[in-house]
Amino acid sequence: MIRINLLPHREAKRKQKQAAFIALMALGGLVGVALVLLVGAYNASRIATQNERNLVLKNANAELDKKIGKIASLKAEIEALKARQQAVEDLQGDRNQPVYLLDELVRQTPDGVYLKSFKQEGQRVLLNGYAQSQERVAELLRNLSGSSPWLERPDLTEVRAATLAQSKTGRKVVEFTLNVAIKRARAEDDDKDAKPSTKQAGTKS
Repeated sequence: MIRINLLPHREAKRKQKQAAFIALMALGGLVGVALVLLVGAYNASRIATQNERNLVLKNANAELDKKIGKIASLKAEIEALKARQQAVEDLQGDRNQPVYLLDELVRQTPDGVYLKSFKQEGQRVLLNGYAQSQERVAELLRNLSGSSPWLERPDLTEVRAATLAQSKTGRKVVEFTLNVAIKRARAEDDDKDAKPSTKQAGTKS
């Protein structure tokens, strides 16, 4: 016997396919949402970890800044102490400066040179004297600029021919005026310098 299905099977299959498609879409949506949530949670955990690291680095940098500030203040204090120490050393050196100055002038004045007067103004000394010749004056300048541990930077301001007033023969000499700078005494140099001599500046023969 032949059976004939008179039910609308095509419509039923279409509805079944639509339901399966909707279910598949819903499942895909759920999977997508789950993936998005998982990725978001992972990224959030990574961001939180990085924020913690950044906070640790920020705190470490703050501590370093404090230490650097303390070091800078310590350096400033050290420089101030060095400046005070240097000022004290300069005052101590200046106390004995006239003695060393006289001794140095005696040692650096060559033969044939007579120092008539000298005047100290601060760290410079104005010298006035007589010399047998201009070569003697040049030798004095070389001594003061090169080999002197206490005097430096001599500057010849005037040189001229003159006649000694006390000379009966009217002997001609060279009168000169120069100024020279005094070096600051340092504690480490005091032991190296010779003791002051008892000689006085005058005519050397």
